[in-house]
Amino acid sequence: MTNILILGAGYTGIAAAIRAATRTRRHGGKVTLVSAAPRFTERLRLHQTAAGERLRDHAIADIIAGTGIDLVLGRVSALDPVRHEVTVNGGGGEPGRVIAYDKLIYALGTVTDASTPGVAEHAYVYDDHDQAVRLARRLGELDRGTVVVAGGGLTGVESATELAEAHPNLRVVLLTRGRPGAMMGDKARAYVERAMDRLGIQVRDGAEVTKVLPDAVELAGGELVHSDATLWTAGTKGLPLAAEAGLTVDARGRIVVDAALRSMSHPDVYAVGDAAAVRQPYGVMHGTCQGGIPTGLHAADALADGLLGRPVKEFRFGYVHQPLSLGRRDAVIQFTHPDDTPRRAYLKGRWAIAYKETVSGSPLPTYRLLKRGLVPVGLFRLTAGFR
Repeated sequence: MTNILILGAGYTGIAAAIRAATRTRRHGGKVTLVSAAPRFTERLRLHQTAAGERLRDHAIADIIAGTGIDLVLGRVSALDPVRHEVTVNGGGGEPGRVIAYDKLIYALGTVTDASTPGVAEHAYVYDDHDQAVRLARRLGELDRGTVVVAGGGLTGVESATELAEAHPNLRVVLLTRGRPGAMMGDKARAYVERAMDRLGIQVRDGAEVTKVLPDAVELAGGELVHSDATLWTAGTKGLPLAAEAGLTVDARGRIVVDAALRSMSHPDVYAVGDAAAVRQPYGVMHGTCQGGIPTGLHAADALADGLLGRPVKEFRFGYVHQPLSLGRRDAVIQFTHPDDTPRRAYLKGRWAIAYKETVSGSPLPTYRLLKRGLVPVGLFRLTAGFR
């Protein structure tokens, strides 16, 4: 029996676990999945949760039912790649449980980079479902006031537009160093700017936040921007767990992997999704589910092929698009070259809404197909445009 351990039950971890189980169960594979929570969190839709929308609950145990995967609930507190052991802490002060493994897939993702003073103490973040719920409750308490969103990337823009649409009584301020949606082409970016103007969002580009206070955000130069609630979307980093375990990581704490997605320092550990620094011909991939799920499936296939004595293929991935919601009634899709630079083509309005809901809808149908062994990795490279 080969003990295969997957850490993390997000989009990528669940895909990797199901794929590994279906590929190895007839050959002695035993898959264990570790999750900090019993429910599956649709991180791509946390901005909707923050705006007060109630999404459907999906139990992870139900998602993986029938696969033979063992589910362990708890937070990973230690990883020992030399002894091939992981320590998982449950709730209620229970002692940590040590789980041994032969092969490990690390899919714990990233967390908010809280290195800016005051972020950890005073800002809301999207590290898990509960924190998005906390923000929703805070906004529900405000009759009037100001919400500051720090970060002008896709997550920041989606959040600002979602909150502005759901809470027209609140003033929404978007603080960004560059232009919002700077990675998009000129026409798509102009459409984003018009949408934010229509929703009454105040955009402050060229703004560098130096500190988050309980009721304000401090900018370089000392200016204070009043805030009744601050949402921080300006950057992520890997958990310290990997570096503390002695795995080779990059400057953002992501595990550095080879072409098969194995850790460069500990090849019995595979790293996938946001937690991995995956180099492609155009550079290191950035974290999105568009690329994350394919890494999870490829790692599971590489692991299975290695166990079965088959050649292990190199991972190759090219981006397709940048889907961006602008509230519940508008969206824009920027089509991209494989290196994620913008093409001329883009969609807007109702066509963009339909497109985005198709490619970033619930992953449950995909998981059902995976359980039947019907979805190849190549399909995700073409269609899994999650954002």
